[in-house]
Amino acid sequence: MKAPHITLEQWRSLIVVVDAGGYAQAAEILNKSQSAVTYAVQKIESLLGVKAFEIQGRKATLTPTGQMLYRRALALVEEARDLEQAAHRLSAGWEAEIRIAAEILFPCRLLLDCLDRFGRESPRTRVELIESVLGGTADALFKGEADLVISPEQPPGFLGELLMRVRLIAVAQADHPLHHYGRALTRRDLRAYRHLVVRDSGSRRDRRAVSIEVDQRWTVSQIATSIQGVSLGFGFAWLPEAHIREELKAGLLKPLSLREGGTREVPLYLIFANPDFAGPGVQRLAEIIREAVERPAAGI
Repeated sequence: MKAPHITLEQWRSLIVVVDAGGYAQAAEILNKSQSAVTYAVQKIESLLGVKAFEIQGRKATLTPTGQMLYRRALALVEEARDLEQAAHRLSAGWEAEIRIAAEILFPCRLLLDCLDRFGRESPRTRVELIESVLGGTADALFKGEADLVISPEQPPGFLGELLMRVRLIAVAQADHPLHHYGRALTRRDLRAYRHLVVRDSGSRRDRRAVSIEVDQRWTVSQIATSIQGVSLGFGFAWLPEAHIREELKAGLLKPLSLREGGTREVPLYLIFANPDFAGPGVQRLAEIIREAVERPAAGI
């Protein structure tokens, strides 16, 4: 295999010139002379026999070839950075910190039990938990904010394994008027009452994700707020069974007698942000979560 003629530092110079908007700005960021940065870019052009920039007016802009080089250089430098970080983590043993983003539909008690078990095995590893809703989990992956996620979808570019299916139940407080119709309810019946929904925590919220059209709606940020609001009789909601088991058992909440759609199932996937470079701690935490979900006593 032939060794590459262009160094990572030269590729990085090209990237910073583009991102910073010029050679002088790039030189300041890289803490180099402007001539050194210019030489690095010219070296790439001469070795490859291409032109990365062209002059338009007083400004140098990327040529179509330069745009391709910029995109590939970004991927190359990022891959090298990931490789170094992975090597450092592996050489130091388990990671100092692990970040996990979990869809709020995943049973909270089960997740906390998993984190507790992991903490007893690796007490010096800090864990940052991001509690997300719908698109918020995908955002954590795209932004590099999580090493491991539990997501209701498999975002583009990522592959996950089906972890479990969460059962959602349409419920209202036991004395809510919806329980006194004496017949199976339709969606039309629901329109006259308040629907409580949890806001998508993603940067691109899809308002069409709201399950039904109603005249009254409260949108909240936490599932606990939705559960409390429904328990106080302020409206109805589809809530995960595992989160309201005690309220159902006590008779505080009752399932709505819907003609259709009274229950739903949402898949949850376990996804590594970068499976090739996942450290031993991330892999062990994923294993603990799998084992917890598979246990009959998990109560899910």
